[in-house]
Amino acid sequence: MERNELEKQLFEIISQLYNKDVEELTTETRFKEDLGGASVLMVGLVSEIENELDVMIQLQDAAACETIGDLADKVEEEL
Repeated sequence: MERNELEKQLFEIISQLYNKDVEELTTETRFKEDLGGASVLMVGLVSEIENELDVMIQLQDAAACETIGDLADKVEEEL
């Protein structure tokens, strides 16, 4: 999968879970500061990544990601 396609899919998943417009999201968007990232949302995000992208990523690895770009790096490593 191309990196830009991966990012696009992550933006879609994140926009739904965090109730944000896709256009607001970039790879520099920070989970805590910009999205108000609650831990329960991160659990849902990891679950959606597994369902939509067929990638197993550890919750602790995802939670350690500061930005969407960091998360994309982690997911890309698992592809």
